[in-house]
Amino acid sequence: MNQNLTEKEAIIETAPPVSIIVPCYNEQNTISGLLEAICQQTYPLEKIEVIIADGMSEDHTREKIQEFQHLHPQVRLKIVDNPRKIIPSALNLAIQAASGEIIVRLDAHCNPKQDYVARSVEDLVQKKGKNVGGLWIIRPGAETWIAKSIAISASHPLAVGDARYRYSNREGSVDTVPFGTFWKDYLVDLGGYNEELLTNEDYELNTRIRKRGDIVWFDPDIQSIYYSRSTINGLAKQYWRYGYWKCKMLKKFPGSLRLRQAIPPFFVVGWILLFIAAIFSQIFQILLALMVLLYILALIVISLPAIFKEKDFTLILGLPISIATMHFCWGSGFLWSLFR
Repeated sequence: MNQNLTEKEAIIETAPPVSIIVPCYNEQNTISGLLEAICQQTYPLEKIEVIIADGMSEDHTREKIQEFQHLHPQVRLKIVDNPRKIIPSALNLAIQAASGEIIVRLDAHCNPKQDYVARSVEDLVQKKGKNVGGLWIIRPGAETWIAKSIAISASHPLAVGDARYRYSNREGSVDTVPFGTFWKDYLVDLGGYNEELLTNEDYELNTRIRKRGDIVWFDPDIQSIYYSRSTINGLAKQYWRYGYWKCKMLKKFPGSLRLRQAIPPFFVVGWILLFIAAIFSQIFQILLALMVLLYILALIVISLPAIFKEKDFTLILGLPISIATMHFCWGSGFLWSLFR
């Protein structure tokens, strides 16, 4: 190394070039926030390029990107068209266009912390895993009581099981992480993202990584803010879609099934059978009423810590509604996909 280099110049010279890839479609409300967060990264900006794979947005997303480029000409930013308008296709197109040695996959709905890229690259270089990712800090998608309830529910173990990236502070090998950071050559050799899936593409990719005997590494110090859905309708659609495509993925990799994924469909089947039995038997009518009361009571009880912590008693209604929506919609989507 040139002895005349300053410490900052030496860091820049040795830092691997990074390509941040972002799938995008009609994200006019969030894309600017993501780009500003990228601009504030502690990783040398000279070693970062941003590639946005846009699904032919019909709102003002591209205008927002152009405004950012005008204000921040120092950021290398490229837009590639994604005519298929699905996330796996967007990611693969962005990977093809990437020139960096390392791929950092982000989302237009997230806001990475300032050291997100630096910590991700550090873990990757230290060979902690072939894919490294971190903690979602989930924030409400709107300033309403139900949006707040949804955000808290989305990081509650009763709603999301052992998905550690939503709540854990313990690093280690996991089944999946959100987004992820990879060596580009490894990701290309893996075959990129599965374009047969409209969602669950991250989990499916991580399943292939683990089947190779490689590690998916979770580091809670790698943090990004993720904005959850703001309405129950939006949450229901999201979790139904999660369940539907999870089943499609598990048909290909049945050995990757986790307990948290098996419980919701059995849960829904149990309620359906109990409801049918109640039509023909008074005993089952009583049992159904008892189970409904017990389920509601359980949801209220597990909501109490959050209610007292937040000092917000609207959560006594919002949390049970949100968690029940996740349970029933995920399980129903899974069953529909299984028997369709």
